[in-house]
Amino acid sequence: MDFIFDIFLEWVPTLLTILFFLLVFQLAKKLLERQSKGKADKALIRSIILFSIGFLGFVSIILAIPMDPTQKGQITSLIGIVLSAVLGLSSTTFIGNALAGIALKLRASFKPGDFITVDNTFGRVTEQGLFHTEIQNVDRDLTTFPNMTLVTNPVKVTRSSGTFISVDCSLGYDVHRTKIEICLKQAALDAGLSDPFVHIMSLGDFSVVYRVHGMLQDVKSIISAKSRLTGAMLDNLHDANIEIVSPNFMNQKQVGETIFIPKKPRKQIEEEQPSAEELIFDKAEEAEGIEKRKKLLVEVEEKIKKGKEAVKTAESEEAKQKAEGRLEASIALKEKLIDKIDKKMDELTGGE
Repeated sequence: MDFIFDIFLEWVPTLLTILFFLLVFQLAKKLLERQSKGKADKALIRSIILFSIGFLGFVSIILAIPMDPTQKGQITSLIGIVLSAVLGLSSTTFIGNALAGIALKLRASFKPGDFITVDNTFGRVTEQGLFHTEIQNVDRDLTTFPNMTLVTNPVKVTRSSGTFISVDCSLGYDVHRTKIEICLKQAALDAGLSDPFVHIMSLGDFSVVYRVHGMLQDVKSIISAKSRLTGAMLDNLHDANIEIVSPNFMNQKQVGETIFIPKKPRKQIEEEQPSAEELIFDKAEEAEGIEKRKKLLVEVEEKIKKGKEAVKTAESEEAKQKAEGRLEASIALKEKLIDKIDKKMDELTGGE
């Protein structure tokens, strides 16, 4: 009986250590769940902290086990060697991407929803994490870039305030350039672009290459805008009786003096369909919506702070009641926003 009691006493520190770290782990889990609501990278930060607590608990339990000090030292040395090897092999990429992610966050040159071009890939940002950045390309596919790639390579960011889009076309020397420039500028205006201008890019052996530019205010429609501009160029050049064919155009049949300009069809009523951007960049649209709600959440939290101050400094009971009413409305809006952000983030990360 005394032997069993002695064994129990030897294992008491180990059992207490296990209970202590279980309680710490559960408490940290609940606190992190509460603190991370409505915030980005919540799963990543939560996982890192909980893993650290779990690893520390594992080492502490090993040290608390009643065993020979020599064996205990061998086990801890083995753990240290394994951990050092893992960190040594992965630290360059792991830490490099983490530091690059922090640098991108601090620089804030782009955010979810923005159009960027990196490594010849064009698309909209859907996720900006600590270790990687994900963009949705024009095929609706998702491309993931390590953050080190974005730090070490040029990143072209399309400005949300507007961008110039352009389309090239080559026309013959038989039409004066001023007539062509007028048609191309009008095409840009017809396509919904502003401040149009035309550049002559090159003088070839058979044709002149023109490039028309126009300012697009709504950058979300950048793909459709290029298509509209190309279509408007066709219409305006044909309306001006300008052929869009290469001067070395050949046809096996005798065409004589035929001008190759198609006749306009009757206007048909087209059914409204979702734009190409809505279909292609669906995940990026969701990501941008989440970012907007996060900004609104920051504003609401600031309003709650001011509301609490207003309640404390209210000079009359009536003013206090009004301030409390506004405060309650702000708190309710905050809870609603947090639930909406969490729901959308879960859909975004788990809906693939």
